[in-house]
Amino acid sequence: MNLKGKQVLVFGAARSGISAVKLLQKSEAAVLLYEERKDFDITNFYGKIDTEKNFRAYLGDFPSYLLDEIDLMIISPGITLEHPFVKKVQERKIPIWGELELAYRYAKGKIIGITGTNGKTTTTSLTGEVIKTYYNEVFVAGNIGNPYSDIAPDTTDKSVTVLEVSSFQLETVHEFHPHISVILNITPDHLDRHHTMENYVSLKANIAKNQDKNDLCILNYEDEYTREIGSRIKTQVLYFSSERKLKKGLYLDGDDIVYCKNGYIEKIINVNELKILGKHNYENVMACLGIGLAMGVPVELIKKAVTSFTGVEHRIEYVDTINGVKYYNDSKATNPDAAIKAVKAMKSSTILIAGGYDKGVDFDSLIQSFEGRIKTLVLLGQTAKKIADTAVKYGFSDIITVKDLKEAVSVSAKIAKYGDAVLLSPACASWGMFDNFEQRGTMFKEYVKELRK
Repeated sequence: MNLKGKQVLVFGAARSGISAVKLLQKSEAAVLLYEERKDFDITNFYGKIDTEKNFRAYLGDFPSYLLDEIDLMIISPGITLEHPFVKKVQERKIPIWGELELAYRYAKGKIIGITGTNGKTTTTSLTGEVIKTYYNEVFVAGNIGNPYSDIAPDTTDKSVTVLEVSSFQLETVHEFHPHISVILNITPDHLDRHHTMENYVSLKANIAKNQDKNDLCILNYEDEYTREIGSRIKTQVLYFSSERKLKKGLYLDGDDIVYCKNGYIEKIINVNELKILGKHNYENVMACLGIGLAMGVPVELIKKAVTSFTGVEHRIEYVDTINGVKYYNDSKATNPDAAIKAVKAMKSSTILIAGGYDKGVDFDSLIQSFEGRIKTLVLLGQTAKKIADTAVKYGFSDIITVKDLKEAVSVSAKIAKYGDAVLLSPACASWGMFDNFEQRGTMFKEYVKELRK
């Protein structure tokens, strides 16, 4: 669709929405920006977009009669397709794209798309580092915090773009077609929005829906959902496994990650050479190795990038050691499965700080993962009672409930003994107490820093 002169409605004035406006203005479309929050300060964006160039903004309510003028709507990923306003747009059969789809229509070069319930940011960041060792034009964007629309106009036929892609973004893809796609894992998450695991799995599979036999999809063999997706998609499939040897693919053999192809087994790296902890990170590394190999990056360059990688902020991030107690920030663990991975990565007796917004998932698997690793559970937020009740059901009773994160850090510091660890791994979203998981993690680090005073 040539958008020059078209009337395009952008619903949502968050970061991706503003990026979409900027790209649409470069395309010479007439843009209508709609933000349903009446108190939203739109002036913050006036220096970032051209308000004099075919631009109108609406806050609170959008005039229904204007929908008859709209050729296309771009929706922010944080807005569900079940929103009443979106239903009105659908009734008029107006096409709805996400910002990801919009950017894809303008992007050039090769695209690597990475999704999964957990590990997306780590794998995307690491993949970016690997690809940069061999290619000159590399972009890292998407759900990782850098909107695809911002960089799409700068891509060329020689570019490689590494994208972190969420299930929210995959709700509104139509032609989006990565050359390499990755689904790291699928565990219950966002069921408050997607309602069922069947819906959630279907959305994750959308990352490969437009791929063909010339493309590649990298999947976790140990995940029943991704393994099933691999059996029905049209593209080539490469599996990785942390539990068994594969006749074709990447797998963990003792402490070695090896690659098996055409009966030939090549040792790539020993996990003790890595700076990131836990079996889940070994899986992330295997996915990244698969991407690097498929992109023709020499093994020695891949190995150098992988062994130099120290991880991403807010994901089992080492903060400090105070009085012999290590503090870790895992604020990015916004669901139980992510928190489980952090718990299993801990090497010492741990005080776990958890709780937050209720996304409609249960916490049985989280409590069952403790297995002697967690000495005390410090809970806060909307899910505190739900998690506490689950813990008691499984016989875990060393539980403290606090009013906020500052108190959680203070209490944890008081009860921690020399050699213990304090781990913030909420297993829940941050909404209701913080703007996002980044703010939550940053505040945790600030509170830890205050302990030194």
